[in-house]
Amino acid sequence: MKPITLLSLLILLPLSTSLCDHPLRRRPDRDSTLEILHLNSPCSPFRSSTPSWENDILLMESKDRTRLAYLTSLVAGRSIVPIASGRQIIQSTNYIVRVKVGTPPQTMFMALDSSNDAAWMPCDGCVGCGGAGGFASGKSSSFKSVGCKASQCAQVPNPTCGGTSCTFNMTYGTSAMSATLSQDTITLAVDAISGYTFGCIQKATGASLPSQGLLGLGRGPLSLLSQTQSLYQSTFSYCLPSYKSLNFSGSLRLGPVAQPKTIKFTPLLRNPRRSSFYYVDLVGIRVGRRVVDIPASALKFDPSTGAGTIFDSGTMFTRLVQPAYNAVRSEVRRQMGNAMVSSLGGFDTCYSVPIVVPTITFMFRGMNMSLPPDNFIIHSSSTSISCIAMAASPGDDINNVLNVIGNMQQQNHRVLFDVPNSRLAVAHNAQMVVLSHELVTSC
Repeated sequence: MKPITLLSLLILLPLSTSLCDHPLRRRPDRDSTLEILHLNSPCSPFRSSTPSWENDILLMESKDRTRLAYLTSLVAGRSIVPIASGRQIIQSTNYIVRVKVGTPPQTMFMALDSSNDAAWMPCDGCVGCGGAGGFASGKSSSFKSVGCKASQCAQVPNPTCGGTSCTFNMTYGTSAMSATLSQDTITLAVDAISGYTFGCIQKATGASLPSQGLLGLGRGPLSLLSQTQSLYQSTFSYCLPSYKSLNFSGSLRLGPVAQPKTIKFTPLLRNPRRSSFYYVDLVGIRVGRRVVDIPASALKFDPSTGAGTIFDSGTMFTRLVQPAYNAVRSEVRRQMGNAMVSSLGGFDTCYSVPIVVPTITFMFRGMNMSLPPDNFIIHSSSTSISCIAMAASPGDDINNVLNVIGNMQQQNHRVLFDVPNSRLAVAHNAQMVVLSHELVTSC
């Protein structure tokens, strides 16, 4: 099969068109490629009834702080949660894929998370799971529970065996859940995978519950990559659609077929204490033509402390450790000259006048990632303020040593994870689309 090439398109959709069903917008799951939807896409069952891109941006920035605290706790060794990611992860996840589970198949919209391993979902009969539409395991002829002596039972947190099935408890945020380790057939695009292991949630307490579950793309033993290694060869890529293009979708490509061929790579680094994270070697940041003076210690990879830089699909905005962020912020402000600086929400470099911001480039070993303005500037239509959409890692804790490349900075890029060859690649991958007479980009 030849690599899929996405060409720049200019499409004017009629205002009367049902955007979710329009053939130019829809990308039905095909081959080993799944459609990625934004949480507020018209095709998402979880979309807001009154979506506001600007308000959602500010809300997610505040929730990012919780996710960063969670990720930092993992690299610091304070929390080991190989299955299920918790309330802070679910609330920070912005992208979902359509997965079919069971026999006959039931459609579930599961959140993507590149920094977590396993899959889990609420199941029928779950006490306290709410009305999100869980998996009806009793209606699937291929569903079965995993026994206590199975090797997978040792890979979940706090396993117990009151009967013959492996069960476990986990907490997330202010809530707690009890789940049974289970197996069933899951279908990703056209690929049916029998005996896939996941957590089937039976009881939950707390005010904020998961919707239809999580699909972990990390490198742990219960991750999608590990369970489908023979099929997809631990290789995948995604292109996350723009936040301004909620009516358009991205894609998750599984396996080496149809991945970009002419693309530059950077090595993937492995932290034995947190093997699921996709660490890379960030060697510098350029603002305009100037390489920012950042202390080497702020970017250095150190497995003993968890320090370094990761790509993460669940964090919205890039977070840099304080010395790195301060240096980038100072250089942006310097190049902006005498423009008055203000703040908006958690963003501290905002301008209330029209601005032309210099390009920001992440410099990795072996490749650069240059960001178009839509990938690092947000605009508030209500106040005419434009902000640099990055921030410092939260708090002054000595363990805040992690730089995170967030999903807004990744949007409209094809990010390729080639785990067998321990490398990651990034390529700009956008289409130009006119939607309701507004030019937007989507991958």
